[in-house]
Amino acid sequence: MKQPVKQDLKQHINASLVEAQQALNALLTNDAALQSIEQAADLLIDVFERKGRVYSCGNGGSMCDAMHFAEELTGRYRLDRAALGATAISDAGHLTCVGNDHGYEQVFSRYIEGHGRAGDCLVALSTSGTSKNIIRAAQTARDLGMHVIVLSGKQSELLASLSSVYICTPGGTFADRVQELHIKVLHILIELIERHFFPENYAGKA
Repeated sequence: MKQPVKQDLKQHINASLVEAQQALNALLTNDAALQSIEQAADLLIDVFERKGRVYSCGNGGSMCDAMHFAEELTGRYRLDRAALGATAISDAGHLTCVGNDHGYEQVFSRYIEGHGRAGDCLVALSTSGTSKNIIRAAQTARDLGMHVIVLSGKQSELLASLSSVYICTPGGTFADRVQELHIKVLHILIELIERHFFPENYAGKA
């Protein structure tokens, strides 16, 4: 098998980093998206202040992001502090049971149906904005009186209509750039939550 020359590798590395930088710059100049991120942070802070719970879900890489979001809240992000009530819908037993018995479209909505309560919040990730199980989960959460925060990479009028806060972060042709923006948004949300509840950890820091 022909091996790429070193110069080709360097060009691909540089091109990838430039593309990621362009996607981030596009988000920085997207006032609507930035306002939505601020609204999402305010909503999550309010949910935690009211002792509600936050659930997160996604498919594939977005599930990994949803799990990361939840574990940073129950564990730690930057410095030690008390745990916050967050759960990613990622239990293998639940997912395979519901997927087998009811269909994959219901793997997240059934969990929300069993655990979610009015005033809780669902954080749902879909890079395409068309994931049927995400749409169904958002609808179920809304029917239960939960708040819904959606992160997508392409505009979805249906998901936007089901959301309390809708954050759209287009990243280019492929899903990986969208996922990079989503994890950045999730980190910002975690930091803003921490700054609100644990200001002592950020004393003297910008």
